[in-house]
Amino acid sequence: MIDSNFRGRSDIKEPTDRMVFIKNVEKKVQVGKHSIHALKKCSLSLVPGETLAILGSSGTGKSTLIHLIAGLERPSSGEVRVKKSLVSKMSDGDRAKFRKENVGVIYQFHHLLPEFNVLENVMMPLRIKRVPYITAKKEAFEILEKVGLAHKVKDQPATLSGGERQRVAIARAMVSMPSLILADEPTGNLDRNNAHKVFRLILSLVNDHGSSLIVATHDLELAALCNNRKVLN
Repeated sequence: MIDSNFRGRSDIKEPTDRMVFIKNVEKKVQVGKHSIHALKKCSLSLVPGETLAILGSSGTGKSTLIHLIAGLERPSSGEVRVKKSLVSKMSDGDRAKFRKENVGVIYQFHHLLPEFNVLENVMMPLRIKRVPYITAKKEAFEILEKVGLAHKVKDQPATLSGGERQRVAIARAMVSMPSLILADEPTGNLDRNNAHKVFRLILSLVNDHGSSLIVATHDLELAALCNNRKVLN
């Protein structure tokens, strides 16, 4: 369950100039005959360029919060705004369109498409946005250079290590330079050394692009690298 005591930002009354603005958001889920709160009276905001770590153990609602901000789910009540747009009231189609144009999502499990090579996976968000093939290929290659995988562009995901797959997933999320990056336990499947490398890479790319970042993690050391932290109980 998530409380509303968001450090330093919960007292904001209006969403003016906020990248993310959440007010009194609740999410209820049905478990058998019972309705339980996955999220309860959550209020927070994020300014452009800010990085926020959402901390908590499994089952505390970190993924639920990420999904609501991304527009992958709707809240049971309350308000979710991203870039002043009221995402929580949009239709499914409008939320998908908004997410495609403004949000990049990085998951714990990379969700790469096995039938496509590394370059094609990273090109995918641009091709979905109807970016011309040559432009998409160039931009995908450039960000793969930034994540250190330019030599792997023709490889299939199955041939990559876990750290390499996650770097491809990061490149795919960042290739269209979205305003907001949402990362759900992006280093959860990596060893300690690779986890730190990948997380610092995310922060570097976010800084380079001027994006905002919300990352769900259980790792206190990684969370300490963000501007702000929110602990879920």
